[in-house]
Amino acid sequence: MVLRMLVAAGCVLASPALAQEPDPDPAGRSGGVEGRWAGSVVLPTGELPFSVSFERADGVLSATMDIPVQGALGLPLTAVSYEDGRVHFELEASIGLAVWDGALTDDAIEGEFTQGVMTGTFSVSREDPPEAEAEEPVPYREEEISFENGDVHLEGTLTLPEGAGPFPGVVLITGSGPQDRDEVVAGFAVFRLLADHLTRQGIAVLRYDDRGVGGSTGSVSGSTSSDFAGDALAGLARLSEHPDVDPARVGLVGHSEGAIVAPLAASRSEAVRFAVLLAGSTVPGTEILYEQSAAIQRASGVPDDRIEWNTDFQRRLFRALEAGEDLEAYREELGAAIREGIETLPEAQRAAISDVETYVQTQIDAQIDRVETPWFRYFLTYDPTEGLRGTRVPVLALFGGLDLQVLVDQNRPPLEEALAGNPDVTVEVLPRANHLFQAATTGSPAEYALLEKRFVDGFLETIADWILARFGS
Repeated sequence: MVLRMLVAAGCVLASPALAQEPDPDPAGRSGGVEGRWAGSVVLPTGELPFSVSFERADGVLSATMDIPVQGALGLPLTAVSYEDGRVHFELEASIGLAVWDGALTDDAIEGEFTQGVMTGTFSVSREDPPEAEAEEPVPYREEEISFENGDVHLEGTLTLPEGAGPFPGVVLITGSGPQDRDEVVAGFAVFRLLADHLTRQGIAVLRYDDRGVGGSTGSVSGSTSSDFAGDALAGLARLSEHPDVDPARVGLVGHSEGAIVAPLAASRSEAVRFAVLLAGSTVPGTEILYEQSAAIQRASGVPDDRIEWNTDFQRRLFRALEAGEDLEAYREELGAAIREGIETLPEAQRAAISDVETYVQTQIDAQIDRVETPWFRYFLTYDPTEGLRGTRVPVLALFGGLDLQVLVDQNRPPLEEALAGNPDVTVEVLPRANHLFQAATTGSPAEYALLEKRFVDGFLETIADWILARFGS
């Protein structure tokens, strides 16, 4: 699960995106900054690759950042604004506030970067397919699709095979956090490549922007996995209405959190004829976070005593959240840990934090506030086996043997137990695959941007063959 982990002075907490102040320019997908941008900061010491994703909900612009080489994904940004062609965003980091201030020109944002005494420049471009790839004709049709779930408007792309239908079809459901229809993670367009392969094999595919991303309305952090199940079913209904799609042969393909959402939707509606679950967690969010954060910290070389403290703090904080307790005591403890972490930083990095107490309080507020969002509260307590037990349609579940975000040993047994009464279940582990199903070395999120932008051998074929064996012509 692509859970956004914020590392601040040695203290680790899961951190959903945080809404910013209303932005004066409510431009949409075509004219604003919404979407994902990738590039690098250029410093005297070298380049640091990063990407930033902007989303807008109810006129409010927010953003998150990925720095894959540091294993940092979905870092929430503050002071996000876009006005008169100027783009500004900031990141609270343990070595001081990092500030990006630039201008939008065509499909690039360029400007100045500052962090403490460090200065440099940055440039990011929209993460669209390369020009040559975009111009290359594809052997299928593409249609822009929109649909509604209550008062939420969602937009996406439908790809249809060549020839006469009707075809089997799938709806793709993204992982956690604001994702566009291509589910781009660390520069890897997971869903665009998956949709391309499935469509070439004769399967219609609908992929759509998450709430608050692109042309879709609503908010991710203000919603829950249960809400997203409603979005997926609305997308399935829209797909089933298409004259070239057979409504008796449609299903859901969910990745990461999407593999929690898919069984939820399947247990609610007979319109779902099958489900494909990719790297889906099957234990409550509290348990997945303990194992996930410990595995990632261990792979990053964090000392065992710090890992133990982080896990213990998470455990106590999450229990307090579930019990509805006052979190003031945890704010104090978190503040002490952040101060301790600052003291262990090199002198130059400590000096970059001009006002330690202001910085500490900002970190405390940001981290505690994020775990109190509707999305996070639901994620902590929901048991994914509830949806799995209610899923009576054929299921294919794939895990990555090197996945450090959804560990196979933790999540495979509950899945198989919950689906024990289902007569058509296939579970496979791809030994060399990470959470994105790339061929990995360690599985650490820090590797994602460094690996080849392709799936591990057998991943695409396994999904297409499984679907067509049951729902092909």
